[in-house]
Amino acid sequence: MKCGQLVDGRRSPDYCAIPIMEIRPTEHQVKDIHKLMNGCVVPRPIAWVTSLSENERVNLAPFSYFNAVCSNPPTVSISFSWNPDSDDHLKDTLRNVRRRGEFVVNVVDEEHAERMNLSSADFPPGESELEYVGLEAAPAATGATPRIAGTPICFECSLAESIEIGEGPGSATLVLGTVRHLYVADRIIDDRLRVDMHALRPVGRLAGAQYCPVRDVFEMPRPSYSDLRGQR
Repeated sequence: MKCGQLVDGRRSPDYCAIPIMEIRPTEHQVKDIHKLMNGCVVPRPIAWVTSLSENERVNLAPFSYFNAVCSNPPTVSISFSWNPDSDDHLKDTLRNVRRRGEFVVNVVDEEHAERMNLSSADFPPGESELEYVGLEAAPAATGATPRIAGTPICFECSLAESIEIGEGPGSATLVLGTVRHLYVADRIIDDRLRVDMHALRPVGRLAGAQYCPVRDVFEMPRPSYSDLRGQR
């Protein structure tokens, strides 16, 4: 169907009201599609993950392919993607998670944004990002992997499943983690377990070197179908 074409006596929506580019991923380089995906799926929450290496050293790294996927049991997902510009697709965090079967997700707020970015540098495997950026580890309640002291929210997770998606540069390993224990700062939560976004002030990931704060929050109550019918 073409833009503005008559169909059954009615004119189709004018989809060409603005210029639009149609993209077939297979016709472009992987690195370009990687950048496109990062620019289109925004903003993304950031999982600031602590894990333990084989020699008991704490590893810290941020990942923005992160989300909540289930509430019973509470489960989060993190995608460890193979950056097309890098030769090493098996990140230290993923090695540690597979070996230990556990990890901790720390939520990034504005107070910790700069140190989160510092921890994303290509530290050698034997050096702890946690010590370099000036943060302290706090003991976990359910495992050996510590959380970051002072972060507003922490999820202690056990490895539930590891799924390989694709092959070669641009592929990823999707990790599902079952949340065994949560820490939420008193200042951002009430007795009904509702989190105050104004108090949390989380940071989201955009594309390239871009991030965004969450400050202007608005509400839109979900309507019922009967209410919508009554408004017609």
